[in-house]
Amino acid sequence: MLTLPEGYGVRHTRETDHPVIVDAIGRWWDTPNRAMLGLLMPRLFLQFFTRTSWIVESESGEIGAFLIAFRSQDDPSIAYIHFVGVDPELRRAGIARGLYEQVFETMRGLGCTEIRAITGPFNKRSQAFHAALGFTPHGDRDIDGVLAYPDYDGPGEPRVAFTRAL
Repeated sequence: MLTLPEGYGVRHTRETDHPVIVDAIGRWWDTPNRAMLGLLMPRLFLQFFTRTSWIVESESGEIGAFLIAFRSQDDPSIAYIHFVGVDPELRRAGIARGLYEQVFETMRGLGCTEIRAITGPFNKRSQAFHAALGFTPHGDRDIDGVLAYPDYDGPGEPRVAFTRAL
């Protein structure tokens, strides 16, 4: 169950959230990281996957968190969590966990039996988070002390892949 701080609510994303989310990524990760922005920059995620994506916002309309997920078109039994972010001021309040649990429930309802996600080999906090939620990490090479796939998202972009049964 998603428990939010007082004054916050959750709703499905809308296409008009695109600039707000892109701006939040730059602020929350304290850098206009073009590679990270490129993961979400395509507006299509907010045009075609709103039923399986959420945004947490304050009563005044400030973004507090978001999660973008979708079901595979090629294998409808598989879902994928594409991107998640939580305002640093709201981290460690269970918001990301609650959003993930909401995705799990939604995807089960759509007939999915497996969910996947990725993170960078350097992102130990994300790896621990996914492990705590029951995800199994995958990779074929030791990168920064963890099994990951080199060049997963292009040259020089290694990723740890995760899977979890639903």
